[in-house]
Formats: sequence, structure tokens, C-alpha cells
Amino acid sequence: MFMIKITNVKTILTAPGGIDLVVVKVETNQDGLYGLGCATFTQRIFAVEAAINDYMKPFVIGKDPRRIEDIWQSAVVSGYWRNGPVMNNAVSAIDMALWDIKGKMAGMPVYDLLGGKCRDGVPLYRHCDGGDAIAAEDNIRAAMEEGYQYVRCQMGMYGGAGTEDLKLINTQYDKAKSIHPKRSPRHKTPGIYFDPDAYARSIPKFFDHLRNKIGFDVEFIHDIHERIQPVAAMQMAKSLEDYRLFYLEDPVAPENVDFLKIMRQQTSTPIAMGELFVHVAEYKHLITHHLIDFIRCHISMIGGITPAKKLANLCEYHGVRTAWHGPGDISPIGVVANMHIDMSITNLGVQEYTPMNSALHEVFPGCPEIEQGYAYLNDKPGLGIDIDEQKAKKFPITGGLPSWTNARTPDGTASRP
Repeated sequence: MFMIKITNVKTILTAPGGIDLVVVKVETNQDGLYGLGCATFTQRIFAVEAAINDYMKPFVIGKDPRRIEDIWQSAVVSGYWRNGPVMNNAVSAIDMALWDIKGKMAGMPVYDLLGGKCRDGVPLYRHCDGGDAIAAEDNIRAAMEEGYQYVRCQMGMYGGAGTEDLKLINTQYDKAKSIHPKRSPRHKTPGIYFDPDAYARSIPKFFDHLRNKIGFDVEFIHDIHERIQPVAAMQMAKSLEDYRLFYLEDPVAPENVDFLKIMRQQTSTPIAMGELFVHVAEYKHLITHHLIDFIRCHISMIGGITPAKKLANLCEYHGVRTAWHGPGDISPIGVVANMHIDMSITNLGVQEYTPMNSALHEVFPGCPEIEQGYAYLNDKPGLGIDIDEQKAKKFPITGGLPSWTNARTPDGTASRP
């Protein structure tokens, strides 16, 4: 009897969208059978590459790729300590690739292996920004013209500071013109400066403008991005109730999640949380105690499809919906992995989507089709997406350190991004 085994693991670094990506290819001893996974941790790309090549590759070679659960469970404890984004991304890429392989062996899309379709298309939201409320309104209307029924409304990116760091989202955003930050000391430490208090005061006026001009026929999202103190987040959540947000994202930092209990008692604004979580257990208390309404997992940061599907099932029984993280700094393979789970669960809230340029489509054949605010996966076996390794070489990565994470308040204090 032919025994299928993993024979090789290749790490592919490429940047066709201008953002450094890490892709893993798991090869087997069956001719032409391989799987792909996303391990993109853009800010620590070489650390992830080393984790895959030095640890995950020798760990999985010789194993049966069909034993997804066993490989995942043993991989996450193989280093004893098990709560970090570098190793989680390495494990995640292997996990996604194994689901890809199993789907190809079964002749079925991954969403069929996960239980089959629960919907006909995946509803998406787009990030819409502007230097002021009018510019943001124009961009929201443009997204609505494209068919988007959900939009994330920001003014000056996060905290009003804008961004010139293209490795964040490959788009430059202006500073918020209506936010007037406090003066800084005479000598400024280098960084991206913003005023948390001035930003927090600007947001209710921002949404008052948007609802008065656009109305309530589109779902609005806003991302605090943990940039203000918990008490200010509670004040903002209360002040936004009349504007009926679909959700308010990451109102507090992971170390301040205890404040969500107080927030839940004081406001009805829906809360999304968890973009920065790196272990599924971090969500457990928030879900089972009904402190949040949406989970914002970056799936490769928590270990891949295997734990994400289980987490979605836990959410289902507690009235919590999913809103997987979908920024520009995940590969198209990570994008479709998100969407295969989206297709197979009943408690999808919405899927974040960052448009892909022609180079990404060229390097990754099989990207989802986007039409009128919905994503459609093809029905090919596995994840249904591939990589052209020769074309990927035409888009080398740049590495380096990000600048957008070096946030500072007016007096120069280092702050959360």
C-alpha cells in the first residue's frame, strides 16, 4: 500500500503587492501533490522564515499529511512554550497547506471538508479613509458604488496620524485635518505622532456627518486600534450609539480587556476584539462571558484553519460572530483560507478585504472573484489557489523595520499602534 508522506517544505518570500509576504509550500511523495499556506508576519518576516526552515520543516518531514489534527497538536507544543506570533505563523502555514493537500486528495474544496457551504458568497468590508469627513464621505460613496454594503470609516488612518508607511496597507493616508494635536516639546523623538484625546473627541462629529449625509443604508465600522485609554473608549462607544455602528473595533489593548466588562454594562455599541491576540485561549473568557460581539482573528497568528474553525464554533454557541482580519499584509493564500472558513460557518459577521493589484493576481492564480461587495471562491479542490514561483521571484522583499508601529503621543511618549 502506498504511504503518502511529507518530503519537503519550501519557504517563498515575495512582495508583488509592495508588502513582504511569506508563503509555504509543503511537498509530498505523490507526484504533483503539494499544499500552500500563509505565514506572513510582515514585521518579523525573517524570524518566521527561520522558524519554518529550522524547526517546522524537520518536524513534519516524513509525517502523513492527512493527520492534520495530530500534526497541529504536536507542533504547537513541540517548542514547549506556545504563545507567540513567530511560531504560530510557522505552524499556521503548515496547517493551511495540509488542508490544501487533503482537499486535493479528496477532490473537494476545503470549505466542503469543513462542513460545506453555509452561504452563496462572502460579504466584505472595505477600509475607507480621508483627511477630513468630506473626503472620507467621498471614498465611502465610491465603495458603495462598487457594491460594498459594509465600510470601515476612518479619518486620518488610526488616531488621525495618517500613514506614509506603505508596508502597512500599501496606500498613503493623509493626517486628519480637523484634529489639532497638542504641542510637542522643543526636541521631538522620531516617531508617528498623534493626540489620543483630540482624536477621541473628533469621532462622534465624524459619524454625525456621515450618517446625516449618507444615511443608515450602509453598515459602518470604526477601528480605535487600541490608541486611547479605556475610559475614553467607553465614552466613545456610548457617544456613538445613535449612529448604529456595525461594530467598534479593538477599543482597548489586550492587557486591558478587563475593561470590556464595564463597557458592556454601559453601552450597546457592538464590540469587535482580538486582532492582536496570538492564542485561541485569549478569546475564551470574552466569548463565554458575552463581553464581545465579533472576534477579529488574524488566522495565521493563532495557528491556522484548525484552531480558527474551532473558535468559530465556540462563538456560535455564545452569539458571537466572526470578522477575520484581512489586511494587505497577508498573502492571497491567507485571504482564501479566511474565506473557506467563512463559507463553512453560520456565524460569519463580515470579512475584511484589501483589494489586490494585478501583480498579486499574476503571482497567485486562483484569487477570489470580487463582485458587488461579495467574494466568490472557485470550486477547485483544496484552497483553490496556487503560486507561480518564477513570477514570485520578480517581486523581491525589502525587509526592514516598520515605521507605523512607532507611535507617540504629543509629549513624545511611546504609545500603542
